Amino acid sequence: MSVATTADLSLCAPLPVLGGDVTVPLVTGGEVGYAALDYAASAPALQRVWDDVAAYAPYYGSVHRGAGYLSQLSTDLFENSRTVVHEFLDCRDTDQVVFTRSTTDSLNLLAAALPAGCEVFVFETEHHASLLPWSDARVTYLNAPRTPAEAVRTLEHALADRDPYGPALVCVTGASNVTGELWPVKELAAAAHAHGARIVLDAAQLAPHHPLSVQELDVDWVAFSGHKLYAPFGSGVLAGRSDWLQEAEPYLAGGGASRKVTRRTDGGVDVEWHTTAARHEAGSPNVIGVYSIASACKALTEAGFNTLVARERHLIAKVREGLAEVPEVKVLSLFGDDAPRVGVISFVVEGWNSSHFAAALSAEYGIGVRDGLFCAHPLVRTLLGGDQQDVGECGAPEAKPGEKSLNAIRVSFGAGTPDEHVDRFVSAVKELVRDGAQWKYRTEDGRCVPDRG
Repeated sequence: MSVATTADLSLCAPLPVLGGDVTVPLVTGGEVGYAALDYAASAPALQRVWDDVAAYAPYYGSVHRGAGYLSQLSTDLFENSRTVVHEFLDCRDTDQVVFTRSTTDSLNLLAAALPAGCEVFVFETEHHASLLPWSDARVTYLNAPRTPAEAVRTLEHALADRDPYGPALVCVTGASNVTGELWPVKELAAAAHAHGARIVLDAAQLAPHHPLSVQELDVDWVAFSGHKLYAPFGSGVLAGRSDWLQEAEPYLAGGGASRKVTRRTDGGVDVEWHTTAARHEAGSPNVIGVYSIASACKALTEAGFNTLVARERHLIAKVREGLAEVPEVKVLSLFGDDAPRVGVISFVVEGWNSSHFAAALSAEYGIGVRDGLFCAHPLVRTLLGGDQQDVGECGAPEAKPGEKSLNAIRVSFGAGTPDEHVDRFVSAVKELVRDGAQWKYRTEDGRCVPDRG
């Protein structure tokens, strides 16, 4: 296989996405093409996905129980989408693909299906979607590791102290939504299985950026969201082993999950639930959301992850090298500068409140990033070491008026990001640090906004 040079990669066209031609006004006057650099929150939908959905829309129908042509067509599309996702994740033949609303919904579904007495082990570094759903189980929260090897050792030590005869689950991210760093998922899965535990992978940030094989990583379940995989909002996936899911009560009770319902002589009802994925898909499913996920899976596969990963590394290098030229910028990291990562980078700027800095990037340069604690509060607080930032003209949402705040700035990008967007971002960071903001800002409803008064 030939190795692409930096020059080759810069010429590789990003995948077409919606919103690429949107312009936004600047407070300093005029308009500029919007630079969407908040992919870690929600990636723009691929044009291919939108076109596929638009082509299907006239044939829209309810699935599974309709005798009409459109219902049958929609049912085939829905179930074929399940097959596409199964193949995209390289699942085992016996694995189930359950469609949900999001990663958060998927992990809450799995939490509801845990066997009685199950112990859960989760690092404090997780996104809240994978940190918080386990309240009904015995949870062990593990401290943030500083190397991948330390992560494996920490898990092994924790599992060695557990009840060896009871069920246990490990929950881990594939790529951090704060630092972008890749976690040693395969090694953590091996450690979990060696101690009789299962493991679920939060792949919300991994699946859009890297090829993902359930079989190669040897994880028991994987969860991800459509809106981070270049599909519209409102759809997600939980894929993996079926036994715990089949043995649990349905996540939602209702039509579609039930196979047979009969009245009892005492006036009540008896229910026979499905043992397929339908058991946890009650109600009318989000057919368009499911189809959009399948379309995105096909588009990424056809584009080739080798090419996508190589180009993203090119963009990551541009951003990191540019930020390294600004002494006032501190990039946040658990595993160090050499750790492999996806296109997610968080940082703070000396002398700036992060909310103020992010607002200036938007209002003066047309660049959309994110500021705050990124639904990973324990991790960001650990990475910042508890150091509070200076009070700026605008406080973070978490800070009361006049108080110092603890927050960071996150820039994230992916398959649809053109070089110009990251070039403009790096240039804007340098200009803001060197010259300061050109506009006045104030806090409004907890957000930093331009002062137009």
